[in-house]
Amino acid sequence: MPSISPATPARGWSFWWKPLLFLLVAGIGLYYVKWSPYYFKAFVAADNHSIGASILNDNQGEPIAAALAYAQVYFLAIWKAAVLAVILGSLIQVLIPRDWLLRLFGKAGLGSTLRGGLFALPGMMCTCCAAPVAAGMRRQKVSVGAALAFWIANPVLNPATLVFMGFVLGWGFSALRLVAGLVLVIGVSLIAQRISRPESIPDAALDAVSEASAVDQQNFFSRWGRTLWQLFWNTIPVYLLAVLLLGAARVWLFPHVDGAMSDSLVWLVPLAIVGTLFVIPTAAEIPIVQTMMALGMGTAPAVALLMTLPSVSLPSLLMLRKDFDTRVLVCVALMTMLVGVLSGLVGMWLL
Repeated sequence: MPSISPATPARGWSFWWKPLLFLLVAGIGLYYVKWSPYYFKAFVAADNHSIGASILNDNQGEPIAAALAYAQVYFLAIWKAAVLAVILGSLIQVLIPRDWLLRLFGKAGLGSTLRGGLFALPGMMCTCCAAPVAAGMRRQKVSVGAALAFWIANPVLNPATLVFMGFVLGWGFSALRLVAGLVLVIGVSLIAQRISRPESIPDAALDAVSEASAVDQQNFFSRWGRTLWQLFWNTIPVYLLAVLLLGAARVWLFPHVDGAMSDSLVWLVPLAIVGTLFVIPTAAEIPIVQTMMALGMGTAPAVALLMTLPSVSLPSLLMLRKDFDTRVLVCVALMTMLVGVLSGLVGMWLL
């Protein structure tokens, strides 16, 4: 008896305009927010061996004043990227067919993780701006490893940051950051994938096939508006609160730097922990470390901060609390601290 298989629907313009619109929005947004500004900043870094003052340089001593001052400087630096990130994180859920995402990023394995990391490279976002897009990917049933690789690779393997770092701190720092960053992105993503709860990939695949075969009866704007609001509500309020709290806590988190802040574990481990929790804009770790090294900080804690400050933060971890298991996020934070400490020890001997 011949088998009966459902006919594959023809995918005409009504299907293709959605992914094309996503690429258009992403391309224009990233050019305006990231690519063009970073292109010109690279020349500034090459000419001046600096990309600006440290974001921690205001020397606030009172927690409330410190919170408000840091929040103002921080959000002025990232608000455009944050708006773009929420838009892209919502659009990836309504414009990109789920079966496409599952074919690229749906399997739990090295290939999917590598593709997630490569997908991150054009974004060049900080950890908090990459979080809404990673959340959108997870809500489309992308694997834990691929979504984590995208999230962590955005700040850690940012090509512009590596160039800035080479001109400002030296190319040895950039090379170490690149190698340690690859270890962090791939290693943490694969380990976190293994400890995450088993996912129902077959069901997700069936849903994707069904979704791809059916005509979308929902109005695009109503669906996007609902998705945009859900993503905003689940990520942005806790993000704002966490930034304010860390802005106040920086009075105690970052001690006065002098020649006593050497390469010992007494400083290396605490600063790796602080760097993992604290939040900064894209590439802000470079002037922070440049200033601290000029004041006497040793190479080991400096490298630890270069690795941990951009990788993750308490706000970005909280932003993704609904999209990853708690044990996955704890694993990411602990592994980031560990890579920061090990990178600091390697940097102490090589740089």
